[in-house]
Amino acid sequence: MRHRSLLCLVTAGLLAVSGCTVERHWGGSSAPAGSGQAKVGLVTKTETNPYFVELRNAASAAAQAQGAGFMALAGQFDGDNDGQVRAIENMVQQGVTTIMITPNSSTGVLAAIERARQAGVLVIALDTATEPESAVDATYATDNVAAGRQQGAYVKAALGGAAPKVIMIDGTAGSTVDTYRHNGFLEGIGLADGDPAIVGRDNANGDQSIAQQKMENLLQRTTDLNAVYTMNEPTARGAYAALQARGLQLVMGSIDGGCQGVQNVRDGQYDATVMQFPRKMAEQGVTAAVQYAKTGQKPSGFIDTGSVVITDRPMPGVPSQDTAWGLRNCWGTT
Repeated sequence: MRHRSLLCLVTAGLLAVSGCTVERHWGGSSAPAGSGQAKVGLVTKTETNPYFVELRNAASAAAQAQGAGFMALAGQFDGDNDGQVRAIENMVQQGVTTIMITPNSSTGVLAAIERARQAGVLVIALDTATEPESAVDATYATDNVAAGRQQGAYVKAALGGAAPKVIMIDGTAGSTVDTYRHNGFLEGIGLADGDPAIVGRDNANGDQSIAQQKMENLLQRTTDLNAVYTMNEPTARGAYAALQARGLQLVMGSIDGGCQGVQNVRDGQYDATVMQFPRKMAEQGVTAAVQYAKTGQKPSGFIDTGSVVITDRPMPGVPSQDTAWGLRNCWGTT
């Protein structure tokens, strides 16, 4: 599809808005909180990452099931703060009662969020927390420090006492998800930033192709490593392609828990992934939005939607489920 602005087409049921297309299930007039007319807008980081596709599909289905209006927009790429700001402004103009957002940057869209809240819109962060968390009314997300810690603990156990020599393929600089997972991994494996055991590090913005390129570049500097941290599963697939080209076998973990990622673990591309539950985030967010429209009652605080290590090589001291369980529950509501 050809993009005419920084906002992207993400769903069916189309209406042209500001050079883009958008799903909209209502006439566009504003409805105050307590009117009973829930109109939910979802802003994701991109329209192509399978994780955000699942989040969007789950939110759309939940809105339809609960009789709520729904529209969805996305940034054109991971890190597209300007596109997300435009999406928020569009949604306020279209009369949403709730905006759910996975912010590209923990701080890059705060002014637009504040304007939406001042206009009476409930704002919920999904998957990615803002800084401060109080910039939104509530956050439904994985505890990303805990998820990173789970990956780190698994990799440490899988190394079997060997001193770690780790390459870290991070996400988007400035994102709370990237920061929290990175820090959690280091906690879990028992390292600190700057430790010489981290033999290489780069950002891949959650993108498979970029991750492959960055890993290839890092491997030109050293192949003396035994572990790889990846921020998400597209990153892990890119890293795997670069490692496979050099015939390197080591311990690699990831985070996401999509069906493709679980299958990657089953196929041996990486050793474990930490499953999170975007469907639960979306469904709980929509339910809160419907409640707000009916009663004016707002959710508050951070709601942890959970995470589970998925592996067919379980390690002592690291609770996990196997890939058969993972394929039954990938990105579900467990």
